[in-house]
Amino acid sequence: MDPRGHIRITGFALKNWALAQVQDSIAVALLWLVGLWILKVPWAPLWAGLAATLQIVPHLGPVLSLGGPVLAALLRWHDWEHPLFVLVLYAVIVVVDGLLLQPYIMRRVAKVPMWASILVPIIMGFAIPFWGFILAPPLLAVIYAYKARGTT
Repeated sequence: MDPRGHIRITGFALKNWALAQVQDSIAVALLWLVGLWILKVPWAPLWAGLAATLQIVPHLGPVLSLGGPVLAALLRWHDWEHPLFVLVLYAVIVVVDGLLLQPYIMRRVAKVPMWASILVPIIMGFAIPFWGFILAPPLLAVIYAYKARGTT
């Protein structure tokens, strides 16, 4: 295969991975929005939009998106229960996103099997701390694009 063919396959795979990331960000924003509305946290749409934007930063973004809603709940109710409810909401969203949404979206958009979407980032995270988690999803998208084309 000529170099342009490799560039085309790799570019297509990375475009699909980016599309999957955007879809995941929108899904996470909707989860945050519904959860924060149920909890009556002030400025829920703002926090959901921030969560969608930060979701693109692997593993660090979701943690950064937690501060605003927790602080808003604390300032609104001046107790420990409401911020704790926001923390529980965060835990539920992280589990649902990491074990269901991301693998499903990666399988549907980038044709990466769900088992690989869950297992490979963990393995690469141990092999190459921090960078392994970040590099695993786009690398998987490229590998499975070449596998689908029958080219290695």
